[in-house]
Amino acid sequence: MDEALIVFLDRDGVINQDPPADFVTNWTEFRFLPGAREALRLLKQAGAKVVVVSNQSGINRGIYAAEDLEEIDRRFKTAVSDSGGEITASYYCPHRPDEGCACRKPGTGLIDQAVRELNLDLERSRAYLVGDRRTDIETGRRAGLVTILVLSGHTLLAGDARDWPVPPDHTAPDLLGALNYIL
Repeated sequence: MDEALIVFLDRDGVINQDPPADFVTNWTEFRFLPGAREALRLLKQAGAKVVVVSNQSGINRGIYAAEDLEEIDRRFKTAVSDSGGEITASYYCPHRPDEGCACRKPGTGLIDQAVRELNLDLERSRAYLVGDRRTDIETGRRAGLVTILVLSGHTLLAGDARDWPVPPDHTAPDLLGALNYIL
């Protein structure tokens, strides 16, 4: 029996352009990164479960409403589906860093929730986390995942990660490049 393939993805800077103002507050600001939709299509063809895990503290900062995030998420998933890909589920942390929640990365709460709700078996799967920030890599390591840093968002140079306390397992230029390690 083949191992299941599970890929956790950060959203901003991995799937869509890292927004210049720190937050995508509505659908008109959402811009897919080059190759992201193709990568999501290839992951679906490979039978992967693709789970988005993203900090979205703009909600609790009062920058945008939870309903705005729900609309962005719904339209984002539709666009991915229209391109032949599939997002199995998405999980967002609305909390500010000072709120001390368990779901905000680098905590593993979003991954833990996905594992429970989607009945995922990380120990019997090939499981990855792809992100563009140090907190993504720390989250993946804490959850026992193979971590891939992409240079398409917040972190632009591989050398920037050299001094991180938890280095990524792999580095790729973008999500499509990360598939060299995943598929």
